[in-house]
Amino acid sequence: TRLLSLCGALISGLALIIASFCNSPWKLLLTQGLMFGAGGSLLYITGLTLPPQWFTKYRALATGIAIAGSGIGGLWLSFATRAMMTSIGRQWGLRITGLIIIGICGPTSWLMRMRFQAVRNERVIELAFLRDCRFALLFFAALFGACGFYIPFYFMPSYSAIVLGKSNSWGTSISSIMNGTSIFGRVAMGLVGDRVGSLNTLCTMTLLSCLGILVLWLPFTSVGPFVAAAVIFGLCSGGIVSLIPVVTANIFGVKRLPSTIGLLMLAYTFGDLISSPPAGAILDKYGHGTSFTSLIIYNGVFLALSTICDILLRITLSRKLWEK
Repeated sequence: TRLLSLCGALISGLALIIASFCNSPWKLLLTQGLMFGAGGSLLYITGLTLPPQWFTKYRALATGIAIAGSGIGGLWLSFATRAMMTSIGRQWGLRITGLIIIGICGPTSWLMRMRFQAVRNERVIELAFLRDCRFALLFFAALFGACGFYIPFYFMPSYSAIVLGKSNSWGTSISSIMNGTSIFGRVAMGLVGDRVGSLNTLCTMTLLSCLGILVLWLPFTSVGPFVAAAVIFGLCSGGIVSLIPVVTANIFGVKRLPSTIGLLMLAYTFGDLISSPPAGAILDKYGHGTSFTSLIIYNGVFLALSTICDILLRITLSRKLWEK
């Protein structure tokens, strides 16, 4: 775990430092795109799998706090990097950001320790889970949830400029609002999940995220409902991110968490690939770049499908819907 996290810190930091010397798009794709993404995934999956191993009673809260760290870091580091690029240039902005990642994540990697050692003959990714109905439902819930999660973060700032006629800085503020409420939601939903059950909370938060998109964002073109949709989505979608690993640990056990999370991360990856790029194509083809109706429906359908999978998983585990 320490080595995995340390490698992630070094790869991520070096990716940005090397990217500062690149002067063509394909080089940036390899460094700031693929290389940084690979390093970041190593850091993220380490922070995702450790808290559930060490906590039982407050497992959801501990995981929510840990995952909230990624949101806080991404929020302040993006603003800091943008400010550095404006004041000292893109090259040194990227280099300093890379050094910050190595300087902070590198030493803290040595503080990480697994509670349960992996079984030597256990596979890194256990494909036998795919034959388990419970895991299949959880996998598709994560897949559809990821599809619905990324679209508002990518397109709500554009919506505010194109449809509402707001400035780019106003769109950036909407993105900050969603990130800020998502950070709070990851912690708050973890606390609620420990009290009423992580799967019950996940079902509720996914449903509320869906309603925020389809009930507030879709039918209105005014500022008030749009901001309310952004706040509700940011708050509730934070629970989608933080509760998936807790539900996984509760169903399949913490000793099998690394292998199950590995498969679920594939769901998140595919979810990102089949959400935002097709959503952009839908906006261009059916909305002609100005009407977001088809895009919003596309977003809401994914969240509705994720909600259905969550509820079916809840029924599969127990007919008592509010049993923890």
